[in-house]
Amino acid sequence: MKPKWTWFVLAWGLMAGFRGQVGAQWSSWRGPYDQGASFETDLPSTWSPAGENLIWKKSIGGRSTPIVQNGRVYLLTRGGEGEAEHEMLICLEASTGDLQWEYRFNVFHTDTPSNRVGWSSPCGDPETGNVYVHGVQGLFLGFDCDGKLLWFRSLTEEQGRISGYGGRTHTPVVDEDLVILSSLTSSWGSHGKGAHRYFACDKRTGEFVWWSSPGEEPLDTTYSTPVVSVVNGVRLLIAGCADGAVYALKARTGEKVWGFKLSKRGLNVSPVIDENRVAISQSEENLDTNVMGRIVCIDAAKTGGGDITKTGELWRIDGLLAGYCSPAIHAGRLYVVDNSATLYALDAQDGKKIWEHKLGTVGKGSPVWANGKIYVGEVNEKFHILEAGEKECKTLSTVKFSRSDGTQVELNGSPAVAGGRIYFTTRDEIYCIGKKDWKGSAGTPRPFPPEAPARPDDPPAYLLVTPAELLLKPGEAVQFRARLYNARGQYLRDAESASWTAQGLKLALDEKGKGAIAAGSGFQAGEVKAKAGSLENSARVRVVPPLPIEENFEATRPGALPPGWLGLSPLKFKIAEVDGGKVLVKHGENARFMRADAFIGPASFKNYTIQADVRGNFRRRSLPDIGLIGQRYRLMLLGNNRPRALRLVTWIGKTPRPRLEKDVPFNWREEVWYRMKLKVSIVDGKGLAQGKVWPRDQAEPSEWTIELEDPSPHREGAPGITAFSAGTTETSPGTDIAFDNLKITPN
Repeated sequence: MKPKWTWFVLAWGLMAGFRGQVGAQWSSWRGPYDQGASFETDLPSTWSPAGENLIWKKSIGGRSTPIVQNGRVYLLTRGGEGEAEHEMLICLEASTGDLQWEYRFNVFHTDTPSNRVGWSSPCGDPETGNVYVHGVQGLFLGFDCDGKLLWFRSLTEEQGRISGYGGRTHTPVVDEDLVILSSLTSSWGSHGKGAHRYFACDKRTGEFVWWSSPGEEPLDTTYSTPVVSVVNGVRLLIAGCADGAVYALKARTGEKVWGFKLSKRGLNVSPVIDENRVAISQSEENLDTNVMGRIVCIDAAKTGGGDITKTGELWRIDGLLAGYCSPAIHAGRLYVVDNSATLYALDAQDGKKIWEHKLGTVGKGSPVWANGKIYVGEVNEKFHILEAGEKECKTLSTVKFSRSDGTQVELNGSPAVAGGRIYFTTRDEIYCIGKKDWKGSAGTPRPFPPEAPARPDDPPAYLLVTPAELLLKPGEAVQFRARLYNARGQYLRDAESASWTAQGLKLALDEKGKGAIAAGSGFQAGEVKAKAGSLENSARVRVVPPLPIEENFEATRPGALPPGWLGLSPLKFKIAEVDGGKVLVKHGENARFMRADAFIGPASFKNYTIQADVRGNFRRRSLPDIGLIGQRYRLMLLGNNRPRALRLVTWIGKTPRPRLEKDVPFNWREEVWYRMKLKVSIVDGKGLAQGKVWPRDQAEPSEWTIELEDPSPHREGAPGITAFSAGTTETSPGTDIAFDNLKITPN
């Protein structure tokens, strides 16, 4: 059924850049305005998998929330088995569940287990019909509605994205012309230190527009999804951060407006906002009491860019452990599910409890309010429909799922509501329920609060340089822009008279100072700075030469690190004198960085061989792990295996075993230089990874030591090195790993 838009709502949708979905759309995982509420009517109170109010079901499961846009359902999930296992985006016809298309992509550079693949939810753009996803391996992809890949970024290989074992992966959000995402990263230069960073890309091209690091040192990997609204005439992005605080940023520029400290651990719950009131919860240690857990309401109208922890709190409830389910808000009521699957209805103005209702034992899926009812899943195999009354809550329907093999059918995602139908997933299936003769309406969501348009005479308050970050080849050209914004974060105009300089880079600038051509032949990393009046800002640029690449570190001064590499940080690596020459050392001095990957080139490199000389020392009865990365495969010397071994592997976290892994015994010794070589080729449509290791002072063996064939090959990927400093503790260093004489050559 087509949405029943009024001219007023349509006008507001246009002014808001289509951020808030109207009509029969559920384009973000929390629905219109990210409030976990639907405005549709005539929705079912009961249903049955046997047929009552069941429109369709398909044997495609998942752990995340589907979205619904323009008559189609999109779900990010896991597919395939064994060596063919992968992550994929699927598109279904909303009315029938028929598969329209699917896009498969491999998992790599993560130890996420297979049952947590497809963690995040897709995000749609009602204006263009495009869909965006973020995979557990760090692929950030944009598609059109027919499944054509528009652009992609490999965040692990481009930005040093940090993946945790738990699989926690952030969901993107679309706002106006931007698609915004966050992750923990450790890349290069000023971004070399690990931080929870937010970034915005042009939704049509994937170009980086802005970066923001509002928080302190991250404490966890997290998955809190930001929300966008207009507060006091300023368009804000409000997000829970990995340092345990909530931050408000100007959505168009990433400028920090305020921060509110909430928890000693990272935040997973997504906030909800209604006018200027932001509600968010957590179930970890509080900062000012020994009571665990809190839900708090924050005054989002605060300004000044500082800490509003003491001045911005409107109310709180301590001891409410709600660290996984995001709240829903509707008509002045806040609906919160705690970790033990108890649903609370709270007065959004003062936090007073109105009623509570026990659902089960484990709460992970977030509730959705719709048509006077709450639709919510429970991890322990149940989907509930509840009547959200004025003074109490009643159960209208509870469906329990089961399997003949006795394994638990988990429900981790949230429902989506569109066109009179409710869509949700279990571990094994996706369901569409609703009345077959639906006579309801799609409703009219309330638009954002008003935002006065920018005026030509507004004084510029911020300068933004785009693209904000990029990687170039020698001789490649790029055109930069310097954009001026007012104090409300609204675009005014380009700064045509800005002055431009390059620092740490050999760039030839045109007569206007903007067109830049990367000169020189080696690695470079630096900034292109623009200045307009008293305002200035910069773009981050890496220059990486084409293959072949050679590096012996002799030209790198002590205390510095090779420019243009990703993931090198003094917290992990250093240049040192070993055996009369300079080498790159992964040191074991920091227990937080026992494991480290460093990437040397772009993710587009393919069909190449990487080799390096390596050496490990022995400390506290431990040897390190040392490896090379080639086209998303890893060749590793394992120091603590019994017996010691050489391993070829990809997707190291898949359980019960990696997707592909092969070991051969290799009794390598400490304080001995070895030469490692990894070659990756595509042969007859399959991937062939071949590795060999031998003492550096001996002749190269003619045969490969280890080989691995991949029926679902990685066809490209950045070269790199990987190392694990075994034996490191908080008080004592662990093993060191040395790398020298690196070579990357085309096959």
